[in-house]
Amino acid sequence: MSNSATPATPSSKKRWPIAVAVVIVALLGFFGYRAMTPANTVPDATFTLLSGEKLSTGDLKGKVYLINFWATSCATCVKEMPQMVSTYKQFKDKGLDFVAVAMNYDPPMYVMNYAKTRELPFKVAMDADGAAAKAFGNVQLTPTTFVVDKNGKILKRYVGEPEWDALHKLLDGALANAA
Repeated sequence: MSNSATPATPSSKKRWPIAVAVVIVALLGFFGYRAMTPANTVPDATFTLLSGEKLSTGDLKGKVYLINFWATSCATCVKEMPQMVSTYKQFKDKGLDFVAVAMNYDPPMYVMNYAKTRELPFKVAMDADGAAAKAFGNVQLTPTTFVVDKNGKILKRYVGEPEWDALHKLLDGALANAA
C-alpha cells in the first residue's frame, strides 16, 4: 500500500504561519476598527406605537431610555415583563423613558391584548417590517434590551433577562448624569 499524500515541501511549511498571521492581523484590524466606529451610538430607527403614532430614536434624544425587543411567544420576555414594568415605574419620575418593541413575527392582536391586559405603562411598538430590529444590529434573540443615555450612547445591551440590580445601578448613574 502506498500513501498517496505528498509530503509537505519546505516552502509550504513556511506559508501557514504567514497565513495565520494575516488572519490574526485582519481580525485585530476589524475589531479595532469597530471599536473606533460609533457602534455604541443608537441607530436611527422609527417605531410605530400601538396607537399608530410614530416615534423615532431622534425623538428620544436628551432622554435616558430602554429599548426592549420582545415577543408574546417568548417565555423569558413574558417572565421578565413584570420586572420591566417595576423598573420603569421606579425610574420614570427620574426621567426614564421606555419602548417595548414587539418583533415582526408577533401577531399584532397578541401584542395589543398583552399590553392591555397587563396594563403596560410604557410605550409599546410593533416592528412590523423588522426595520427597527435590523437597525439595532439585526436583533433576532428575545428579549434584547438596550440602555441608552441622554446623548444617544448605548450604555449596555442585554440579551436575555438583565441582572436587575446592575441594571438599576446603571440607570441611577445615567439618570443622575442626565439631570
